[in-house]
Amino acid sequence: MPLRFPGATEVARDPVHHPLFARCYARVSVRAETRTGMGAVRERLLSGLSGRVIEIGAGNGLNFAHYPSTVSEVVAIEPERRLRQLAVEAALRSEVPVDVAPGAAEALPVKSEAYDAAVVSLVLCSVRDVPRALAEVRRVLRPGGTVRFFEHGRGGGRFMRFTQRALDRTVWPPLSGGCHLGRDPIAALRRAGFDLGPYRRTMMPETGPVLPTSYCVLGMARRPESADPAAGR
Repeated sequence: MPLRFPGATEVARDPVHHPLFARCYARVSVRAETRTGMGAVRERLLSGLSGRVIEIGAGNGLNFAHYPSTVSEVVAIEPERRLRQLAVEAALRSEVPVDVAPGAAEALPVKSEAYDAAVVSLVLCSVRDVPRALAEVRRVLRPGGTVRFFEHGRGGGRFMRFTQRALDRTVWPPLSGGCHLGRDPIAALRRAGFDLGPYRRTMMPETGPVLPTSYCVLGMARRPESADPAAGR
């Protein structure tokens, strides 16, 4: 069931509908856990988290097995119905409490300043409105709360960036559930008013062919303790 709190923004039950992509992603992502080292990336992404966590764009719930026991609760938002069903199944196997709910990143159905941390993992590439989504992340985090992120985006030399832009304008988003290859997650987090913590750029897979999807960044950011109340609106 959707989470509803006083003052929460109303969202459509299924704001995203990509059933064919969802089925394909579910299969490919499970294989990637070991074949491309994504399981180890998830461990690094979530290590050290504690308290209440909101995960935005939880997909089929592959992060759930990697949350440390110091996390008291995870609220996992997933807009795509098929992936959300798989996330519910993953939540039942999780060692930490996970509540899976429908919702869009641009209108999170939760209270403001309710979470100690937010997790965005391969999400910013596909949201319709990145600034609005990050403004929502900022809204739901308590002051000083952290964002853990693992995203792919713009990278490589001139030819690779040209290829990413060309694919974004043509076949890639409709074939890949709205994914975009040429977005810059670090710049987006800065523009949204987050303080960037340590992050590192990496390639996925670490060895093998370099693809337009290979350029990734893993790190953390923080909502400032005090902020302009008009920021993120």
